[in-house]
Amino acid sequence: MPKSHRVQLVDLVGACRAFVSVSERGSFTVGAAAARMSQSVASRRVAALEERFGERLFERTARRAVLTPFGRDMLPAARQLVLAADVLQHEAETAKLKPWRLAVPDICSTAGLARLIADARGHGVTLDLRAAAPAERAELLHSQQVRAALLAVPRDEATWSVPLGLAGAQDPGGKRLYVETLRMGRAAFGEPRRIWIQPEDDVPHIRDPLTRLRDAVGLRPAQLVVAADHTTAAAEVLCSRDVLLCSPAQARELALHWRPLGEIALTRGFALATAVAGHPDHIRARLGEDIARCLGADEGADETVETPGAVVT
Repeated sequence: MPKSHRVQLVDLVGACRAFVSVSERGSFTVGAAAARMSQSVASRRVAALEERFGERLFERTARRAVLTPFGRDMLPAARQLVLAADVLQHEAETAKLKPWRLAVPDICSTAGLARLIADARGHGVTLDLRAAAPAERAELLHSQQVRAALLAVPRDEATWSVPLGLAGAQDPGGKRLYVETLRMGRAAFGEPRRIWIQPEDDVPHIRDPLTRLRDAVGLRPAQLVVAADHTTAAAEVLCSRDVLLCSPAQARELALHWRPLGEIALTRGFALATAVAGHPDHIRARLGEDIARCLGADEGADETVETPGAVVT
């Protein structure tokens, strides 16, 4: 619809609102006040409506505004238009308050998710979050159980990227941790150190390069393990010399020492996708920085997490 037509439609609703209010109260002064407009505005709007129709709506006297026969004929339709406009406005306000059901990674902390919900409200967006693993998020979106989802994607397709490294209970020293240092010598005794992969990272663009690196540096197949859930993975690392593939934020939360991988760079990539006919642009524009903070995507890939809250670059 051309802009001029949209403006004319809005003007018509405003003029009819003034017409209905004045007719119900028999006075331009009282009718204008009831419609929350000045008397001069109400007079101009009614005059514009009369000009548009080519007929007078009121017989004006010093104290009263009396409907003409034409005005009485037009009043029911004018009331319907004003009522329809009010219903439309109400529906618009209700639609804006409808929650956005969003599937998010289940590795996000409770504090991070709570802050995301709170920040979204500040932008006029109500979020209903569903925490799930990558495959489940994709299925929730496909089945339209959510309006949008943060999908796991390769870095070159990502809107947000999160650096990954290895974290352990013991300080490994140095600025990077090389996977080859986990290789067991022929004369070594004891259990080999393992790399634990969380379900969030059990996706081809993360798992496959790490598997190839494992084989290239001579680690045993059992030294790369996909955990059933991230709590199990974290527990295994906290009670052993094993290491966890994770982000700097997760390492801080678990009080682990984090280092970037020495041989390759790995990242979690995330993109916002919506269900059929959805438009994620306004959510991305309003909440992009808040989502990045929740995911840990606002952190650099070259930092070293020594202890919780302490970062050395």
